[in-house]
This record gives sequence, C-alpha cells and structure tokens, in this order.
Amino acid sequence: MRRLRGGRPVTRWLLVATRIVLGALFLWAAATKLPDMKGFAQDVANYRIVPALLVPYVAAAVVGVELLAGLALISGFMARPAAVVVAGLLVAFIAFVAQALLRGIDLRCGCFGGDEPASWWTVARDAAMLAAAIVMARDPGQRQPLLEDQRGRT
Repeated sequence: MRRLRGGRPVTRWLLVATRIVLGALFLWAAATKLPDMKGFAQDVANYRIVPALLVPYVAAAVVGVELLAGLALISGFMARPAAVVVAGLLVAFIAFVAQALLRGIDLRCGCFGGDEPASWWTVARDAAMLAAAIVMARDPGQRQPLLEDQRGRT
C-alpha cells in the first residue's frame, strides 16, 4: 500500500474523506428539513409507523440527531459513536422505506427536505451510506479529530 508523507496510508485519507462526506450528507439532510419541520413531520406520519401524538417529537429528534451526528463526523470528535448512531438511523430509514414500499404506500421520502418520492433507489442509496457508516464505526483510527494536535511534530 502506498503511503503518504508522514507514513499515513492512502486508505486513511479515503476513510477521512468518506467520514467528512457522510457527515456533510447528514448535515445537509437536517438543514433542508429545518425550514419546513411541519412538512417533515407530515412525511414521518405518512410512513404510518409512529403514533400521531409522537410524530412532531420524532421528526424533531431525527433532525437533531442528524445535525449532531453530521457535526461529529465532520469534526472527527466522537466520530465512531456518531457513525454508530448514523448506522442505526440508516437501518431505521431502510426499514421504514422498505415497509412502506412493500405495503404499497405512495409517499415522499422526506430524506433531504424535497419532494422526492420514496423508491427502491432510496433504499439502495441508504444502504450505500450504511456501508460507509459501518466502515467508520469499525475503524479504530477514527478516534482522532480531523485537525490533530500538531505540537511536538517536526
């Protein structure tokens, strides 16, 4: 394996890039839902899984977790726990979308705050992000923040 300056393998930089991209996707997903939380709550309700009384709280929790996990992944602070949380969210998203599709429920995905219909493409996209989250969660090198302390290095 080719190593970069300082002895770090190329794969380390690929993992860092993957972590940052995954974090950015989750930040973007949360940011696009914030302007229309009522619309996102309706998207959550349309999956017909969450009791109506809990829908606004679940919608707010999803957006809050997406924001925090995205920030953690981008910064590298608590990246492994954030990757585990993201993986859990993605498993839930995959299950919710798949059950809706299998039940013939025609609904918006609610994924990035737009009008994108839920489809098997949505499931495939979430599965790809899940694979990335699992890689991040299993990588022991993700313990260091992106901006490591450079003191004492020459």
